[in-house]
Amino acid sequence: MKRRDFVRNGFAAAAAAALAGPERLSSQDRGPGSKPETAFKLKYAPSIGQFKIHAGEDPLAQIRFGAGEGFGAMFDNGLMGRPARVQEAISKELEKNGMALGPFVLYADFGQKSFVTRDWDVRDMLLKKMRQGVECAKRVNAKWALVVPGRFDESLAWEYQTANVIENLRYCMEVCEPAGLVVVLEPLNPKDHPGLFLTRVPQAYEICRAVASPSCKIINDLYHQQITEGNLIPNIDAAWEEIAAYHIGDNPGRKEPGTGEINYRNIFKHLYQKGFQGVLGMEHGQSIPGKAGERAVIDAYKECDNY
Repeated sequence: MKRRDFVRNGFAAAAAAALAGPERLSSQDRGPGSKPETAFKLKYAPSIGQFKIHAGEDPLAQIRFGAGEGFGAMFDNGLMGRPARVQEAISKELEKNGMALGPFVLYADFGQKSFVTRDWDVRDMLLKKMRQGVECAKRVNAKWALVVPGRFDESLAWEYQTANVIENLRYCMEVCEPAGLVVVLEPLNPKDHPGLFLTRVPQAYEICRAVASPSCKIINDLYHQQITEGNLIPNIDAAWEEIAAYHIGDNPGRKEPGTGEINYRNIFKHLYQKGFQGVLGMEHGQSIPGKAGERAVIDAYKECDNY
């Protein structure tokens, strides 16, 4: 399940569905807003749309369903593409259910050389995007917004590109930092997304240290990093102070934990013992189709959270 497909699917549950009345759940399912059987140790965050067979298309009903299952957060990659009134409704429903909002996608252009350039028109575009992101974050009371720094430039030395990324991010931080918005940079693996500049956690760590802003951090997508570099727990420790959030997905297949080679129980235990308080976005598909597959996802997190 690739990022561009994930974002596209998020946009599919658009405004009309967002404002529609919630579907009723069958009697065998826990109702929206019901007390969860168990609370998770960490803030695993289903995406809006992840449990739509159980909860229906309405994002607010999906939030209530997630809360009823014990999840402490949700995320919505396509949040910025929703009408303001829908954004506000989502925010209010999350607050009502005591749930955090994970990073939304602020900028992720997979086809453009952007942050790696010294093009002033591109910089103006990026600053405009940051201002839009800040306004969205204010409406939904969001702490984090995700940025993918775009493609690398085959004609420019890597060191110059890195310097340009750092400089462009410093300009972006002048917009985000006063507003309290944390930009989380996401390294993506070059197998699924060839040609992108940012691919590794150590690379993102170097950039964050150079930008030196509390508003420039990393989102560590463990699916991507298992493909790119492995060594997941040591890299978590080495980059700890610069990691603000995580994405979850097993490899191969990018499905729920327990379907691939990543030992998520040990990783979650490690994060818990280190005192991680942020959001872990469940950015993956499901190994079993339909309603049973949605329930299998929930059960997988209960199993991995059992340590």
